[in-house]
Amino acid sequence: MIIALSATGGTPAEQVHGQLRGLITTGRLAADERLPSVRQLASDLGVAPGTVARAYKQLEEEGLVVSRRGAGTRVSRSATPVSRAVAEAARALAAAARRDGLSPEDAERVLRAMW
Repeated sequence: MIIALSATGGTPAEQVHGQLRGLITTGRLAADERLPSVRQLASDLGVAPGTVARAYKQLEEEGLVVSRRGAGTRVSRSATPVSRAVAEAARALAAAARRDGLSPEDAERVLRAMW
């Protein structure tokens, strides 16, 4: 699992949440797969444990992960990934938007306009 934080991608908690959400919805993190502990991921990213805890809590509220004391945090069995075609189209949009210098917000506006 690769998560990278940037100075321009929102708060660290937003970035952790968004990237994990993406990994889950694209199927790169499968149902029942265990996520790193809050402390481990915080250490890996160089952020406070509360930052990762906030991201995990939001994912849990969205039904994407399940946390249990002693068992850790795992991807929910009810979290369903998008189809391969949608994931590939999203990757293509993201790559094209980056090449053209668009922000994620601008790319989202384009997608919403096309919808």
